[in-house]
Amino acid sequence: MSFKNSKVAIVGCGNVGATTAYTILNQGLCEQIVLIDVNKDKAYAEALDLRHSVYFMNRNIKVTSGEYADCADADIVIITASAPMPKDSHNRLEMLAPSMNIMKSIVDSTMASGFSGIFLIVSNPVDIMTYYVWKLSGLPKNQVIGSGTNLDSARLCYEISQLYDLDSKSVQAYVCGEHGDSEFVLWHNATIGGKKLDNVFRDNVARTRNITKADLLHMTIEAGWDIFNRKGNTCYGIASSTAAIAKSILFDENHIYPVTTGLDGTYGIKRAWLSVPVIIDSTGAKEIVEVELNDEEKSSLKKSAEIIESFYDELAM
Repeated sequence: MSFKNSKVAIVGCGNVGATTAYTILNQGLCEQIVLIDVNKDKAYAEALDLRHSVYFMNRNIKVTSGEYADCADADIVIITASAPMPKDSHNRLEMLAPSMNIMKSIVDSTMASGFSGIFLIVSNPVDIMTYYVWKLSGLPKNQVIGSGTNLDSARLCYEISQLYDLDSKSVQAYVCGEHGDSEFVLWHNATIGGKKLDNVFRDNVARTRNITKADLLHMTIEAGWDIFNRKGNTCYGIASSTAAIAKSILFDENHIYPVTTGLDGTYGIKRAWLSVPVIIDSTGAKEIVEVELNDEEKSSLKKSAEIIESFYDELAM
């Protein structure tokens, strides 16, 4: 009988990285968490603070601050580090240029350690950064995953659930494409308790209160900005989303999440990395779930792909 000592390294100890570490710790998802940051004092302090919380947890998890050499035997390296959002910006793509050098340094240093696990990218612009990490790392596509529109989908399900006083987990609806302004919803596949969402809208006009699909998509896109503009960051939602993806990897759950992955002809997209429903298991992005798209959804996916691909030539390898 063998016992696997699972290990997660988190690069970037800002609000997102620290909250992700706490979420993974609180859920008892692995045996060891390593925090890495250019600010070593910050990484040490966050690790120490987390270690003190272990007393009250259900599992005795080892939490340390460390170096890139500690990634050698990690199952997952989660990258949350990125350049700060430009003041008054409302476009994650503006973070591309300043984030490139940061990402290259992180990936080069991680791969130099001998790392052969799974990269989970949270840093924005997440779709382009995920493609960039894949190119830099040389790892198979399935071992590089972006957090993508997983949180956007949760936000959408929450907004829909509030119309009908439901648990948001009773709503099944995917946001796909770019994690950004060109994202779209697979409306014709969306359901509540197995009932088509279009039929729920039709049968519950009073409760829907004239809120349209366009309104719901707008609320979903704007939700993150609303939080960011009011408190300067978003952390709890993205940390929970990231932990859920990590859990499906570490526990070999085969859960389906809309995450950033590399398409190779699926949906007619041959180059772009963007979000579609993906089966996540211990190997990473095990399989893309090719759902039926209507003409509008096909057009929206193509538009997202074109926007993302237009930035590839700017990436310095």
